[in-house]
Formats: sequence, structure tokens, C-alpha cells
Amino acid sequence: MDVPQAAIELAKRFEGFERKVKRGIEITAVPYICPAGFWTIGYGHLCDPKHPPITEAEADIYLARDLQTALAATLRYCPVLATEPEGRLAAIVDFTFNLGAGRLQTSTLRRRINQMDWAAAGRELRRWVYGGGKVLPGLVTRREAEAALLLRNA
Repeated sequence: MDVPQAAIELAKRFEGFERKVKRGIEITAVPYICPAGFWTIGYGHLCDPKHPPITEAEADIYLARDLQTALAATLRYCPVLATEPEGRLAAIVDFTFNLGAGRLQTSTLRRRINQMDWAAAGRELRRWVYGGGKVLPGLVTRREAEAALLLRNA
């Protein structure tokens, strides 16, 4: 199964291609610490602080791999999403990409999705707005965008 286009768009929108510096004629990204305190590069790819700069094309490759991993985990933990509208799958793939499969696996969000209780799943999704122990405005906005996709056909 392919990663839904909406998941790619969400990840790119909320991660952004950060820390642009010129290397010759190419624009590159260098490692930076995200608001939650993790070293990342490109579109939110976890990395070592000494990772060499990457181009936007290389960031796209990392993102495609990371989203494929998130898609596989999402379908493993929320198999009902395989037959739901693509927007629902995209929303949870983005959530999984952002927070990791372990968070999805142990969450009440997962239970609500598998029960197909979309209203409750939307409420659960909106609870995941903390990074480094505090509410991050970017996560509030991201969860709202994911919830809108999740609930579009509810």
C-alpha cells in the first residue's frame, strides 16, 4: 500500500525543510534540535547531531522511508484503517510519523480507532500536544489538521 498523499503533505507542512544553508549552488539542511528535544534533519528525520548536511531531494527520500515505516506500523496497530477513507489513514500515519509507533501502540487513540469510534478518536488525537513537558502550539495545530482529516467522513 502506498503512503497517502495527504500524509506526505501533512508531514512536509508541519516538519518543514529546516535550517537552509547554501552549499555551492544547492540548498541544504543541517541537523537541529526539534521543539521536543530530538536531533532531526530535513523533514523531521531523526539523526545524529553530526549528520552531514542533506539536500531537499535527500530529505524527500528520508521522508518517504520514514512515512512507509509509519504506514506499516499504523496498519499493524489499526488494521481497520485499511478499509476506511484515505484521509483517516493519512491522519494516523502522520501521527505515527510524528510521535512513533510505540506511542500509537499503547494509546487509547488506537483503541478508539479500532472500535471505529471516530468522535472519541478525534478527541484522543487532540490530547497529543505535549513536547518536552509543555503544550507546543505547532502540535496543537498539527493535531487539529489530523483530526479534521480523521473526522471528515464521520
